[in-house]
Amino acid sequence: MVVGVPKEVKNQENRVAMVPDGVYEITQMGHKVLIEAGAGVGSGFSDEDYVKAGAVLSTDKKALFDEADLILKVKEPLSCEYDYFHEGQTLFTYLHLAADREQAEFLLRKNITAIGYETVQTGDGALPLLTPMSEVAGRMSVQIGATLLQKSNGGKGILLSGVPGVAPAEVVIIGGGTVGINAAKTAAGMGARVTVLDISRKRLIELDEVFGGKITTLMSTAYNIASAVKKADLLIGAVLVPGAKAPCLVTEEMVKSMEPGSVIVDVAIDQGGSIATADRVTTHENPSYERFGVTHYSVANMPGAVPKTSTYALTGMTIQYLTRILGTEFNVLLAKDKELRLGLNTYKGYVTNEGVARALGYDYTDALSLL
Repeated sequence: MVVGVPKEVKNQENRVAMVPDGVYEITQMGHKVLIEAGAGVGSGFSDEDYVKAGAVLSTDKKALFDEADLILKVKEPLSCEYDYFHEGQTLFTYLHLAADREQAEFLLRKNITAIGYETVQTGDGALPLLTPMSEVAGRMSVQIGATLLQKSNGGKGILLSGVPGVAPAEVVIIGGGTVGINAAKTAAGMGARVTVLDISRKRLIELDEVFGGKITTLMSTAYNIASAVKKADLLIGAVLVPGAKAPCLVTEEMVKSMEPGSVIVDVAIDQGGSIATADRVTTHENPSYERFGVTHYSVANMPGAVPKTSTYALTGMTIQYLTRILGTEFNVLLAKDKELRLGLNTYKGYVTNEGVARALGYDYTDALSLL
């Protein structure tokens, strides 16, 4: 099989979908890897690094797509890339289709076999290909929030940790999953007062044990959210429903109750966002905007800002699934591999992920019925 790795085109997306170690592993399996020239530069890999590992360097993006059976990317294809894909091709990348009808329509129209990193799921409910980037985004959310709280950046002019005699900042995190716990670890480590809200009492008990009672945990009810948001200096949206559009839990009225100069970082923006006023996707070039005196940060590819860390964290996991995809005839693989079957979003012109189908109003088709 021919695997094509194009250079990412999303704004300041410096990650790459395969590192030279991965190229070596895939080529040793007998497959061909095409790497677009410059694809790895942002993550610290030269074209020569890839060629030495066994890749074939391509200076023509169209030729790469034409030859490749499987396209391996980091971020979802943008409209400027749609014409490169050919009928029946396989795509393995982050898709986040629940908030992207245009992309879904393209994948269905081109009959693309699309496997989303974010919906590959293990038997215990874990999301192994989303987790590494959620860890990065959770930690970054506090780092970014702390910077935006500086007066020179339009913030309140407060330090997360405070100093002796001065109270620390209030950090409120909605969602106690991977993003939430990593945000909480970072914020608490910086000395902030941290509150985490989640709908699962079991998860709140786990968080309480992890932090030894050093953070506040609350059940995620509308009343508790409103009370916590009002006092927040930094509010982090960390809600995830696998495959589905993120629920909007923070209303416009709640945001209006926040003090001027407060900051919101909505990590859930790539799944549609969990905060009513985080109603636009921003870029690393123009990452924030102000609504009701509150600074909003809603960049959909946050980990792209730290590509050396993110690329290694991501590809260390994706290579394990890529070898499974390449090592077995696809119909056989789908029949026996539930993890990848859950990752399958579109197949043979049908939507095969239930959460995506529900979010976009499509009929859901079980992939097994298409084998």
